[in-house]
Amino acid sequence: VKTLISDSGITQYRITAKLWTIYQEAEKPFWKFPEGLFLEKFDSLFDVEASIKADSATYFKADQLWRLDGHVTILNVNNERILTQQIFWDQRNQEVRSDSFIHIERANRILEGYGFRSNERMTIYELERPMGIFPVEEFRGKNRDSLPADTVKPQKK
Repeated sequence: VKTLISDSGITQYRITAKLWTIYQEAEKPFWKFPEGLFLEKFDSLFDVEASIKADSATYFKADQLWRLDGHVTILNVNNERILTQQIFWDQRNQEVRSDSFIHIERANRILEGYGFRSNERMTIYELERPMGIFPVEEFRGKNRDSLPADTVKPQKK
């Protein structure tokens, strides 16, 4: 199945899936993509600006909530690659979250952690229990406990 999703007449997404089952008559209607899902997000010029791939996915229609499971790979608008086993995309609140291990590959470093919360575009995010791999040059002459200014800070509880 391939389908385009638009908002106000402007194409926003393309979904590609081997199997898409719709449970419209269920007590809480949902869509299921048991054999995987590939979703592309378009900018105003119809260029792909982000993508999501998952082994399976479920969309809970009334809650406007996506649950992506398995090997989830996300490429955001900043060309960062995000890997996890499960992530939730809450369209109503325009946020993405996960309690699973998350791996983020940036141009100059790798960030990892357990627990993740982000804006919908996945450009502003917080990691819980973060870890990272950073270029050594950034730490020369600095306190070992200090992090570069653009490093994601752990969420306070």
